[in-house]
Amino acid sequence: MKFYLDNVNLGSSSGPNSFARKLKDSLIDMSHSVSDVDPDVQIAFILATRKMAPMIQRLDGIYFNSEQDWKNLNTPIKATYDISDAVVFQSHFNRILTEKYFGKKELFEVIPNGTDLHAISQIPTLSHPVIDKYKKVWCCASSWRPHKRLSENVRYFLEFADKDTCLVVAGNNPDHVIEHERVFYSGNLSWEQLISLYKRSEVFIHLALMDHCPNVVVDARASGCKIVCSNAGGTREIAGSDAVVVKDMEWDYMPFALYKPPLLDFSQILKTGIDSNLDVKYSAEQYIRIAESLVK
Repeated sequence: MKFYLDNVNLGSSSGPNSFARKLKDSLIDMSHSVSDVDPDVQIAFILATRKMAPMIQRLDGIYFNSEQDWKNLNTPIKATYDISDAVVFQSHFNRILTEKYFGKKELFEVIPNGTDLHAISQIPTLSHPVIDKYKKVWCCASSWRPHKRLSENVRYFLEFADKDTCLVVAGNNPDHVIEHERVFYSGNLSWEQLISLYKRSEVFIHLALMDHCPNVVVDARASGCKIVCSNAGGTREIAGSDAVVVKDMEWDYMPFALYKPPLLDFSQILKTGIDSNLDVKYSAEQYIRIAESLVK
């Protein structure tokens, strides 16, 4: 089949675009092609620029921050949702949330993000004089915004990591910067650099509020990290059965101030991490299966 990946910038390092790049490579490896010329199936990442073929909408989440104009922000996403022939949700959390706001679709699949396991296996483990002084490394990574809860990540590290462990904070615009001998800020890293860091790390902390299916968690877990996350959102669905899952706020799926997340009680630990297939080839197989059902 010929796939058209719509609304994608393959040169971008953002979550949806980095997954699109991995999906494209997997589809080609499976003897399919990717082109915007006479496609058999169109996969629209969040929004469709135009409908050219039977269309799968891949949703990356919808807006519910009460401090934003969430209704208008959701309008173009729902327009694509309404004209799509099938929808892919990244998590069961994402499906429940979207169906509450947009209604149900007859044809849908929940397909978690995957990553390139072979590429990860080829990347060397990070060695750096700053962190090599420590026995263990923990890390976290994001494009930092308030609901990503960097301050809670750091607080968790300071409360639970031993004195021979350091924390590396990767990503742009950290909104919680402290002077501490065991906390380091690396700034933005390439995907390969992140994987190298993850392979050096024992623990990846991602206490974000209401995340859907963060690629950084998929990559960190695939690189051997144990995941620490909250139970609010879809992160726990990809965090692995050994994840440390912190109980978060109860939510009725109504809009709220997402950028004012509550503090967490780290004594409230749940064992609700869930295993998922991390291989992007598996993800691609699921997209192919739903695409085949559209072109029969």
